[in-house]
Amino acid sequence: MPNNQNKVVIITGASSGIGEATAKELASKGAKLVLAARREDRLMKLQEEIRNHGGQAIYKVTDVTSSEQMEELAEYALKEFGQIDVLVNNAGVMPHSFLYKKKIDDWNKMIDVNIKGVLYGIAAVLPSMRERKSGHIINLSSVAGHFVGAGSTVYAGTKFAVRAISEGLRKEEYGNNIRSTIISPGAVKSELTQSITDIDLKPGIDKLYEDLAIDAESIARAIAYAIEQPSDVAINEMIIRPTHQER
Repeated sequence: MPNNQNKVVIITGASSGIGEATAKELASKGAKLVLAARREDRLMKLQEEIRNHGGQAIYKVTDVTSSEQMEELAEYALKEFGQIDVLVNNAGVMPHSFLYKKKIDDWNKMIDVNIKGVLYGIAAVLPSMRERKSGHIINLSSVAGHFVGAGSTVYAGTKFAVRAISEGLRKEEYGNNIRSTIISPGAVKSELTQSITDIDLKPGIDKLYEDLAIDAESIARAIAYAIEQPSDVAINEMIIRPTHQER
């Protein structure tokens, strides 16, 4: 799409799932990609695939739970491409569990990745976007950011937070021509369910995903649609579920 041509897009969690699919989708439309994740081997493979198909991509190994590393990622994008047009805050984890199991390490991981990671990403790119009076920040929430199910309490809390942060960002920065988009996927084929260690929950969630999950490319197309709108149009929120997913 014309409005994606030459846009510089940072994607966190780019090594698999929605992040990887989004990278391929945007590369095919002419975006310049800055790929970020912890697994360098996956990033190198994705970069090579994009370049072999005529796209532009660089990568930087990044842990979104580190504000310093997120700042370095933004600086790298500016150094290599001169600007940052879009940030896709995609990195996330989903170790569902019942509260009485007291999986506190999992709670902390979700808070660190799903909330702090989003905030660190915003903080890293906002100064340059404000200076240019242009930018777009896309945050991945979830249907769990709209509905709390038993066992998803902490995860849902983090995804409700992403929606609140995104709306606050919109209200703070619309005057600077910075757009904010919340994408809330339902069941999507990805590695998210692999982080679930609660043996009472995992079989049911695995079955749900086996029966219903849609391809990550469906979310990638939605992200591309939000990006390609004219600068005076902001797609603020989308919920994207499998047709047969109730909640």
